This record gives sequence, structure tokens and C-alpha cells, in this order.
Amino acid sequence: MQGLEISKLYFETYGRPMLEEAFPQVLPLLAAGLCGSGSECFGFDDEISKDHDFEPGFCLFLPSEELVDRRTAFLLERACAKLPREFMGLRRSLMQPVGGARRGVLRTEDFFRDKTGTPDGILTPERWLTLPESSLAEAVNGEIFFDNLGEVTGIREKLSFYPEDIRKKKLAGNLLLMAQAGQYNYVRCLRHGETGAAQLAVFEFASAAMKAVFLLNRVYQPYYKWSFRAMRRLPRLSILAELLEYLLTSDNDKPAREEKYMVIESIAADIIEELQAQGLTDAVCTDLEKHAYSVGDRVEDPGLRNLHILAGV
Repeated sequence: MQGLEISKLYFETYGRPMLEEAFPQVLPLLAAGLCGSGSECFGFDDEISKDHDFEPGFCLFLPSEELVDRRTAFLLERACAKLPREFMGLRRSLMQPVGGARRGVLRTEDFFRDKTGTPDGILTPERWLTLPESSLAEAVNGEIFFDNLGEVTGIREKLSFYPEDIRKKKLAGNLLLMAQAGQYNYVRCLRHGETGAAQLAVFEFASAAMKAVFLLNRVYQPYYKWSFRAMRRLPRLSILAELLEYLLTSDNDKPAREEKYMVIESIAADIIEELQAQGLTDAVCTDLEKHAYSVGDRVEDPGLRNLHILAGV
């Protein structure tokens, strides 16, 4: 059983009964679930994940102090701390992981401020462009078990994915990086005898291609160590994960160079086909740079459109 399922079962077994018995007066103001940092919040946990920061528990979200005061919050913290420490062979830790509390009693505004810099999910275009995508992924991952006030769910809906103009701006920038690194600089670096630089070009291409695939799926890309696992679950272009992994893990010796370049062009062709299917480009060619500027031209907000094409990457 994975961590999210364990968390939900732990909450239903101990958390909900405790709240209903000891805090019926504030229960209508609370939300509970599991989201944020940790592989279990994405459903990526396995046996190796249990070696650190893996324990039964849940997030209990409180609204502002105007609705739930500090004393009540303190009493909720004490009650949660007294819940059974062992569950299904796992033990709750007495120490907080690096970065602070991930589970337990949290103010809703504090949780979202930590992930996005704002307490309410209302972001400016600049913040949308510059926030780490993995932080946005942590703001909306996992599952909310119940939300009587609707505050947490409402904020998560606002943050569910980038506004369309932001998506296009980010997509345009990553397409341009793919063109520069993969279609142009990889081969040129090899001709110069710069095999290290050529591999850096492959890394740049693969990173930008992966970002483009997530954008085309309207799904936030998680922290890099989970990106391949998440990409394999996407409904569109998930097959490219294997090709990108090949590019990153193969050599740049002479027999492999031509094949790697063909793989780069194959990935570019698949992404161009998806761009056309979604009506995001008017370009009719295999040059990703032309498609990048075509996508950028479709950004409706003039201020955002006129920013540098790489402003979102």
C-alpha cells in the first residue's frame, strides 16, 4: 500500500474520529488531506522511499486566526500529536524533516505561501513565470480527504495549472531551447571536438523537451528526480521518456552520434505534431525555432507577449 492510501486510512481510523469527538465546533472550518513535499504525495513512493521522512500522518488545514484562534490551533496540535505513533508497520517521527513540518496542523495561508509566495492562490503574471514548477506541483498534488470550508480546494483549483498565456510563453521558450541545443548546437559541438559541450547540449535539449511535454499535457513537472516517472504517466507523448533517457545515458562516440541526432529530430517531430494538433503553431516545417516564435505570437496579453521569448524558462 502506498503512502497516500496509508495516510487516508490513518486519518479515517484515528484523525476523523478524534475531530468529530473533541472538536465538533470547529470541524466545519477544517480541511484534511495529504499534499505537498514527499514522493507519497505524488504516488511515486516505493520501498526505497521508506528510508526517510516516510510515516503515517496527514495535513490538517486551518483557516485564518479570525475563524480558528491560536488556542484552538494549539489544542488541535496537541490532539494530533497524541494520535497513535505506529500504524501499519510505520512509525511517526518526533523530529521535523529538513524544511519544516510537512504534516500535522497547518494554516492554509501558510502552506500556500510556502509553495507559491501568496496565501490565496492569486498570482501575478510575473510570479507565474518565475515560480519553480515543482513548487506549484506540490501545491496541487496528493488528495484532500475533506474540505468543509472549501478554502483549500478553491485555492488548489486556482493553481491547478498555468493560465493559457503563461503556458504558451513557457512553451515558446522551451521550444527555442530545444532548437538551439538539439537541432543546432549538438552537432556543431561534436564537429568542434567538444564532446563535453555536446553532452551539455543534449542535457539542455532533454530538459527543455521534458518541460514542453508537461506543458502540452497541462500538468506541472515535479522535482527533477521524479520527472521521468511522472512523464511516463502522461496521456500525451509519454513514449518520449524512453527516447530522452537514451539521449542522456548514451555515449557521444562516432557510431552513436548520427543515431542520437536522428532521435533528437524524431522527438522534435513528435512535439511539432502535438503543437499542430492543439492549434498552437502556424509554422509548417521541422525547425523548432520557427514553431517557438509561432507559439509566442499566440500569447494574447501584449505585455507578456513582448517579453523576451525566454522570460518563462
